[in-house]
Amino acid sequence: MKTTSFKDEADKENPHGVSVKKLYDTEHAQVMHIELKPGESLKKHSTPVDAFFYILEGEGIVEIGGEQEKASKDMIIESPAKIPHRLMNESDSTFRFLVVKVPRQTEQTRLL
Repeated sequence: MKTTSFKDEADKENPHGVSVKKLYDTEHAQVMHIELKPGESLKKHSTPVDAFFYILEGEGIVEIGGEQEKASKDMIIESPAKIPHRLMNESDSTFRFLVVKVPRQTEQTRLL
């Protein structure tokens, strides 16, 4: 059995300048833990694979395409491949979520 705690993982360098930790990475799927402090946000970007966000803590704004919606604990938000998206924390508390990419993004799909 393999167990992973986000608290034990090192932050992964990223273009957003926020806390990102890789929790799971196989040939089939990838899971990242992201923490946005008050006022932080991801830069608008798209991925070549489908993803979904599972909200662990706090409230934030999820923007996918031209739509924005408030997201809170225990919600799942689908994010289709190749659609620009970003998550923002406009609250006074921490906003934590998982990003699950299925199938896993590879070097080849990253170039698409």
